[in-house]
Amino acid sequence: MDVNPVTTTSAANTGSTSPASAAAKKATLDYDTFLTLLVEQMKNQDPTDPMDSTEQIAQLATFSQVEQTIQTNKHLENLLQSSSLSQAGSLIGRTITAADESVTGTIQEVQVYSDGLVAVLESGDRVMVGPGVSIR
Repeated sequence: MDVNPVTTTSAANTGSTSPASAAAKKATLDYDTFLTLLVEQMKNQDPTDPMDSTEQIAQLATFSQVEQTIQTNKHLENLLQSSSLSQAGSLIGRTITAADESVTGTIQEVQVYSDGLVAVLESGDRVMVGPGVSIR
């Protein structure tokens, strides 16, 4: 789990998390690297034997496709964060039972992590919200 969770203590509170993930940062690095290589290739091509125009268009199309994929991933990440925060706020005040039925209680707080939600009960116990968990 992440070290810095977003905590929701009421249904009206909608905290925020950092929109940049390791995957997005890596994709951006790859995007920047691709652009740098493309520019260097164009600057250093042999003037007596220039790049075929078909190859150049294919590279530019690939460049555009990489950029669109990065933007789509960013928007999808924002949508997933919004969904997690909405779900977290709706759990406050409900009763939760752990999958193994070892812990039951009223949810006082919900912490949002990159890999899921953790319900903090009035007793201080923590329950990972996931398969097998009962919420009433």
